[in-house]
This record gives sequence, structure tokens and C-alpha cells, in this order.
Amino acid sequence: MPEQLGKIERLEVERFKQGKKLYLVPLVYSGEEALDEYKEKCSRYWQQVAEQLTNLASKIGRVNRVYHESIFQSGEDGMKTMERLNPSSYQIAKTQCANGAIFEAVEERELFEEVMDWQRCLMLGFISAKVASKVSEFYVEAAKKRNEFMAKKISETLKDDEAGLLFIREEHSVQFPSDIEVFSIFPPALDEIHRWYRDQAMLRIEKLAEESKGKTEGEAEEVEKKTRKRTKGESKG
Repeated sequence: MPEQLGKIERLEVERFKQGKKLYLVPLVYSGEEALDEYKEKCSRYWQQVAEQLTNLASKIGRVNRVYHESIFQSGEDGMKTMERLNPSSYQIAKTQCANGAIFEAVEERELFEEVMDWQRCLMLGFISAKVASKVSEFYVEAAKKRNEFMAKKISETLKDDEAGLLFIREEHSVQFPSDIEVFSIFPPALDEIHRWYRDQAMLRIEKLAEESKGKTEGEAEEVEKKTRKRTKGESKG
């Protein structure tokens, strides 16, 4: 039985060596102001990404093209932008490019900036439901065009039997062409980061609840004091 499984695995590996392949890496950011425990989780995440990528590339093909969400320059200019944007993904891309991979632009600047502007508008909030609906429509339309552009760009630049590496946010909605086999890199540390975010959200909710409770109790005490004072004044009268 183990021998049969081994044969199946080898056959699968050989099959995946043919055709276009795309290794998908969820983007995780960690700024200087981030908490130390979060920085540690991010560091572990990127280390695991590098390990899984090396393992994947050794089995079905080394990386030939590198793509990064939010970057619309190719070559050295794109790499410099990536280094400023996310040093962690840059280090992995730098290693791949040193091994012969080419950094390709995956964004169109005007589309990218339009999506970002509509997104900022949505975050501000609206008084008018009509305006909110219109802005939401514009955002969805621009995001759709952006996703289509990214998919087309990857399809055009990734050659037959090549493997591409794409850094993109986890909640993306890009629909990749059917002739590209997509392999998602999902290290255990990503689950840890998800849990950390959930825990932080719960802590904030609990803190707000405590502050709200304290404020309500304080207001109740103030009302009670005023009532006692007024009752005392009426008694004297």
C-alpha cells in the first residue's frame, strides 16, 4: 500500500511539472510600531513561507516570475518599491530573483489608485444612502477591473511550464485563468496570526464594555446625588 501511494505522489508531481503554476503567498504586514508578540508571529510566518516555498519549488519547479500586489513597476524599480512596502516579502523575492526569477509588474497604476481612493471614501462613511450606494458601485466596478487586469497580466507574462510567485492579501478576489495551477502556501503561523487578531478584538470589546459600564454607573451615581440633594432641599422648604 505505501508503495502505491508513493507511485501516486510521484505521478502527481510529474503532472504538476507541466503547464503554468502559481505559488500564492498571503501578505502579512508588520510595522515598527507593532507589538513585539505580533512581530514574532510575523517573523515565524515568513520563515515558514520560505521553507514551504523551497519545498514546493524543489518538487514541481523553481520560481521563474515574481509578482506582488500593489506594485506596478517591473525589475529593479519594482523590487525597490517592495523593499519599502514589505521587507519580509522582499527578502523572499530577492532570493528567488537571485536564483534567476524575474520580477514582473502585476498592477496598472491608474486602476490601483482608483480602487484605493474609492476604498478610502467608503471608510469615511456617508449621511446619504444614495451617495453610499453610488460610491460602493464605483468601488466594486474599479476592483473588478483591477482583478481582471492582474489575472490577465499574470497569464500574459507566465510562460508554459513556468512557475510564478504571487504575494497578495488573503481576502483577494482575483480569478486566475483555468490553465494556471494555483498552489496556496498556508503556514501554521498564519493560523496563529488569525487567532491573535481575534484575541485582540475581544480584548478591545471587553475594554469598551468595561468603560461603558463604568460610565453608566458614574452617571447613575450622579443622578442619585442630584436626586438626594433636591429631595433634601424640598424637605427643608
